[in-house]
Parts: sequence; structure tokens; C-alpha cells
Amino acid sequence: MTASTPAPHRVFSYGTLRQPDVQKALYGRDVPTISDTLPGYQLDWLVITDPDVIATSGSDRHPILRRGEPGDLVEGAFLELDDAELAATDAYEVADYVRSVVTLASGVEAFVYVAGDEGDAPL
Repeated sequence: MTASTPAPHRVFSYGTLRQPDVQKALYGRDVPTISDTLPGYQLDWLVITDPDVIATSGSDRHPILRRGEPGDLVEGAFLELDDAELAATDAYEVADYVRSVVTLASGVEAFVYVAGDEGDAPL
């Protein structure tokens, strides 16, 4: 008898979480991504100072989402993660990001990490 797999957590990525090397470091596997877009947000850039995050991603500059106009659209993809992988993602994202729930252009509901100063309550 096989244990049922818990429903995955969908996480919209517009940056480093789509990189195979970051996925291997965080999850120990390549995670398939499903292309989608997020309306109403714009990309900005953040300088990362956490040496572990820089070592994992290979860069000290990461994209970050900020609320935009209704016509704005951010390209990306969502990943389906289990509880442990979602916890690893939370640990990877520096304090400048907060996890929020959004509805993607496809209608899929997903978590996304946005700028913490945008006023979203952390989940």
C-alpha cells in the first residue's frame, strides 16, 4: 500500500528558484516549472548580503516584486513543492521578502515572495 502524496504547494518564481543549481541545493532535485505570469506587479532588484544565499544563487543581485499597475505583468513559472521544500524556500529567501498568496494569470493560486515593505502580512 502506498501512502498518498500531500497536495503540493505552488510557488511562483520570477528569479533564482527556477535555476537548476539553486533547485539542487535547496531541494536535492530538479523541479519542473510551469510557465505563467503574475499581473499587477513589477520587477525591481535587491542587493543580497547573506553569504549563503549568494553562494547558492551565484549572485548578490536578486529580483524582487513590488506592486505595480493593473496592466503590469511579470513573467515566470510556478513550482510544485512539498512541505519540506516550501520550508527550505522560506529559509532561502532573505528577510527582505515575505511570502504572499496571489492568483496568477492562468487562474492558479500560488505563493510568491514579494518585497517585505509592500505591506503584505507574512504567511
